[in-house]
Amino acid sequence: MQASPSIASLPSQSLAGKVALVTGGASGLGEALCRQLNEAGVHVAIADIQAEKARSLAQSLHGNGGDTLPMSFDISIPSAAEQAVEETMTRFGRLDVLINNAGTDKTLSMSELTTEDWLRVINTNLNGPFFLAKYASEHMKTAGSGHIINISSTAAKRCWPNASAYHASKWGLLGLSHAMHAELRQHNIKVTGVVVGGMRTPFLLDRFPDIDVSTLQDPMDAARAVLSVLTQASVIAEITILPMQETSWP
Repeated sequence: MQASPSIASLPSQSLAGKVALVTGGASGLGEALCRQLNEAGVHVAIADIQAEKARSLAQSLHGNGGDTLPMSFDISIPSAAEQAVEETMTRFGRLDVLINNAGTDKTLSMSELTTEDWLRVINTNLNGPFFLAKYASEHMKTAGSGHIINISSTAAKRCWPNASAYHASKWGLLGLSHAMHAELRQHNIKVTGVVVGGMRTPFLLDRFPDIDVSTLQDPMDAARAVLSVLTQASVIAEITILPMQETSWP
């Protein structure tokens, strides 16, 4: 009987020389992803609403691996998403990987949540990734390949109080990710929904200063897992990355 291949011998693909656009790329998981991609030789467009942070990260990565392109835009605006994709294409001539990582939240009850609050969360966490994927996938179709990563959350699987907009957006993003997978697979474009548990990032630490950090994972570990997905020859439609003591998961 033929022995099964070891994990180390499974097919994988090099990332060197590819181009990635990462939203929310200047801090937290986004920064960890940009650093890992850069180290792997990927040319990275670092997109963040905070322009100075994007420029600072790009400068710190200069000369370490792939080239970098800092950019600042509001992901909730469809025309800005299209412009970001075009700017990446103009600079690098291709777009192999899109990582929809940017996200926001309003921790408020339904009675306290304003119309503006609701729309801001939905536009950033769900509408923005759709429009970025819409425009990026057209270039990927022309190239004959590509990979779209949608960073979701355990909030797409379980619910807790005072986070209705966040849950709606993350459940929607995970569903959208599977819909993209079904539609784009025929064009040799992979789509992966990433369900990430709590991380030691400003997204949680700045809003919940009393949180038990021992229950949170290092964003660099999550970034390494995402990079592993990007190197696989197979399609991984969904992956879950949790800290050992994840409190929002069974």
